Amino acid sequence: MTDERRILVTGAGGPAGVTVVRTLRQLGVWVLATDVNRYGAGLQLADDAETVPPYTDPDYVTALIETAGRHDVNGLISTMTEGMSVLTAPESEPRFGEHGIATWFPPKAAVDACLDKARFAEVTEGAGQPVPRSAWGPVEDALARVPGPWIVKPRFGRGSRDIYSTDDADVVREVWPRVPEPILQTRISGREFTFDALVDRDGSLAGGVPRFRVETKSGISTTGVTFAAPGIHEAVESFLGCLGHTGPANVQGFIGDGGELTFMEVNPRFSGALALSLGSGADLVGQYVNAVYGQPIDRAALTYEPGTVMTRYWAESFTHEDPLELPPLVPYVPGV
Repeated sequence: MTDERRILVTGAGGPAGVTVVRTLRQLGVWVLATDVNRYGAGLQLADDAETVPPYTDPDYVTALIETAGRHDVNGLISTMTEGMSVLTAPESEPRFGEHGIATWFPPKAAVDACLDKARFAEVTEGAGQPVPRSAWGPVEDALARVPGPWIVKPRFGRGSRDIYSTDDADVVREVWPRVPEPILQTRISGREFTFDALVDRDGSLAGGVPRFRVETKSGISTTGVTFAAPGIHEAVESFLGCLGHTGPANVQGFIGDGGELTFMEVNPRFSGALALSLGSGADLVGQYVNAVYGQPIDRAALTYEPGTVMTRYWAESFTHEDPLELPPLVPYVPGV
């Protein structure tokens, strides 16, 4: 393996991928950006770029390995939650090492729990973690087990599609058949927060940054501020520990008016607003990369400054492609 770090980044068209690509370049790493979308923004920011099949393609892992081989890549970072389930499969993960590509993925059991809200609830509630009550199955059984007010959401998937919030049990009954594999949860109030974490291989929290989402667009924080709260690092460490997670994660939850903490979900990857945590001083990407290549994490490099505010704006990049050839246009004739 060459001494030069040459890293392939998946999902380079998304917010997390863009931040990871940009940060790696700043660290002097040679970066190959990949995405299913040839217009993905992160592809324009890397040293080189290629499009790859979606993670649902049976040849996805093979395509990544072959793409890496064409560019002498020796490391890989995934910024996609769903794709992680494929990369961590027992028939997939060892293949990267066999081809000289260093990786550090979370355990597959942790990834699967993060993708399956029912499994997530079983693990976290079973461990006595502060999470909302959850139930699935027949709607009357779910209502009997979960106190209102309620949220109805799909067992799998992300985003706001097929999610309903209500104080009325009859509404729960009405929407239940519409939602794919519905889950019922108690609706939690309070101030929403995200915690960008890096968990060491031994399961201890190497470092992390809590932040409030002040403004969001399409589920991504566009304005945010870091904060400090006594005990939050220990709580996050315990929470991620019950899932068996290691590596990067973003934890989402609420802090109630009385300081009560409730965890909602975990994405086993860097977050879309990772830039704020990096801007507050925590070298989450650099230390993760060190660990990917077998070096210890420097926890002193993961300290951060509470009160760091991030605002975001549009930026443009420009490339060139062959113009699209169109047939002759039919002239417009008034009155015809």
